[in-house]
Amino acid sequence: MPPTRPKSPIALLQAFDEARFGVRRTLNLRLHLPTATQAVSRAEAWLRELQVAKAGEVLVITGRGNRSPGGVSTVRTAIERRLAVLRRQGVVRAVREHTPGSFVVTLAPISALVNAAPRARHAAEHARAPDPAVLAGISRSGRTALRALAVRSLEELGAGALAERVVVDEMVRLYGRLSASVRDAASPDAALLAAIAAALDELDAS
Repeated sequence: MPPTRPKSPIALLQAFDEARFGVRRTLNLRLHLPTATQAVSRAEAWLRELQVAKAGEVLVITGRGNRSPGGVSTVRTAIERRLAVLRRQGVVRAVREHTPGSFVVTLAPISALVNAAPRARHAAEHARAPDPAVLAGISRSGRTALRALAVRSLEELGAGALAERVVVDEMVRLYGRLSASVRDAASPDAALLAAIAAALDELDAS
């Protein structure tokens, strides 16, 4: 019987990554050769979905860009920039280069997303009075859960007696934070309920 040929370092690394992350926690953007814009859109939706699912660490494969102009992957550059934005928005906790063509991303808890401070350039937008009309499209169970999270969030801030308007404003704020993470789900309402449940669990555990 001929001796077994040892695996190459690249094959060993791939096997290790498959065991560590699995299919569910790996996004391989190199497979379908998307444009940078397509890659960013897909990656953000995927990362937000897995944040709600409390996936912890995930692997994003961009490729090195050996065939790109100048040998620099436009997809890798665009993903790196988007990860920095998502970190400020409370979706991503940490990012580190895994290989020249991949990143290990640690997702932030949902509570970080709902409590992330708005960027300065959006200050005027956030200063406007919240519009309760945005809640009209949510199911009754979704609004009930969102109200519970709003009350719990306000209690965390040390609020005393809560006026109805204050609770509604907080519901609108929270929905604004969570909506981007659930709108692309197969069932946005179910995804919203899951995100709210995750946020409540984290608040209760704090």
